[in-house]
Amino acid sequence: MKIVSVNKSEKKGTVKLPISKGFFKIDHGLVGDAHAAPGKRQVSLLAKEDYAIMEKTKDLPLGSFAENLSTEGIVLHTLPIGTQMRIGTTLVELSQIGKTCHQGCAIRDLVGNCVMPKRGVFVIIKEEGEIKAGDEIVLLE
Repeated sequence: MKIVSVNKSEKKGTVKLPISKGFFKIDHGLVGDAHAAPGKRQVSLLAKEDYAIMEKTKDLPLGSFAENLSTEGIVLHTLPIGTQMRIGTTLVELSQIGKTCHQGCAIRDLVGNCVMPKRGVFVIIKEEGEIKAGDEIVLLE
């Protein structure tokens, strides 16, 4: 279980682009990301494997569903709310599974559908720090 891409965007409703590493701040999320804000949805995660379930999306680059963290080897949407994970030097807590997509979204325009409503997850930052591609995801008891 690992991070395969850290992604950010400067404008809401657009795909996120990969960055080498990100700093994740308590009660905020990814510094410099348009979606960063206090609340239950500070950071979004989507499994790389979820791209393959939709025929039109299996060749899209990671970040296309506006996820901050693209993962591999973990079925995110089956984890219970409250699950804590150590990723890089951060500690995060699963706060929401899925979301309601809004109209006028560049991702929906591109692929016609979105996996985030059912398979994307959101976390809050419990301990701030850096996350980069290759960092292991450790589930905590």
